[in-house]
Amino acid sequence: MLRWRGFEAVPAGWGRCVVTIGVYDGVHRGHQVTLRRLLDRARAADQPAVVVTFEPHPLTVLRPGTEVPVLTPLAYKAQLLEDLGIDALCIVPFTREFSKLEPDEFAHHMLVANLHAAAVVVGANFRFGHRAVGDVALLTELGQQYGLAVESIELAGGDTTWSSTYIRSCIEAGDVAAAAEALSRPHRVEGVVVRGDRRGRELGFPTANLEPLPMSAIPGDGVYAGWLHLASEHIPAAISIGTNPTFEGRSRRVEAYAIDREGLDLYGAHAGFSFVERVREMVKFDSVDGLVAQMTDDVKRSREILGVG
Repeated sequence: MLRWRGFEAVPAGWGRCVVTIGVYDGVHRGHQVTLRRLLDRARAADQPAVVVTFEPHPLTVLRPGTEVPVLTPLAYKAQLLEDLGIDALCIVPFTREFSKLEPDEFAHHMLVANLHAAAVVVGANFRFGHRAVGDVALLTELGQQYGLAVESIELAGGDTTWSSTYIRSCIEAGDVAAAAEALSRPHRVEGVVVRGDRRGRELGFPTANLEPLPMSAIPGDGVYAGWLHLASEHIPAAISIGTNPTFEGRSRRVEAYAIDREGLDLYGAHAGFSFVERVREMVKFDSVDGLVAQMTDDVKRSREILGVG
């Protein structure tokens, strides 16, 4: 998949293509409906399928101080799009200046002048231009002016519309199974493994302590069955999120115990934790022995959920 940062990176002589525009955080089931239609249309026209996305999230620029938990960091989002078959990804730096483009300027700048789009496929709730005054009806009108076909896709998800906002709320509540259903895969948090207090090693459950990428969507406190992803390995894991209340901890930790793997030296490694199902809430135990017994049960339950021996 071709990857461009900004329209200036689009190669000279770039031909006609089929485009979709959006943040696409999560690349969830709702997004996938639009993306599949994009691919079908592009393949039928023998043209490349292009996704235009924004970095950072527009709300963090339009509403300073707003924090939008990220479901898919840019590199992971790009990989997911590539896996779906997208041909090119254009990452547009979202700035105050860019946000002030009027709808006609936005459409001409993005779709006509730079990408030479033959068609654009967007969700039915698509908004664009300064103060988001542009909608699908206006885009269709502009498309007729620019010789650009416009197709809108209805939101998907049945009784619960699949959306990034809905998935973030599930993750915050610790309902990672519902998040996985909407995403079509377990939610994943990425970062670098850093040194912790090494207490897990003393208890017989050494953990990899993850420093998540900034603004990552972290599940609510608790213990989860999931996977520890390294460059070339996917290891079953019991993952703990919280402050270690039994030891009066104050800093929130995201750490994983690699099931059936000993002697892993992960310090400084880039890793991902994916969350399949919540095992239990985070609680304070009266004794270390009580905690160790519960951790033993947590690992057993995680094995059962993950289907490992």
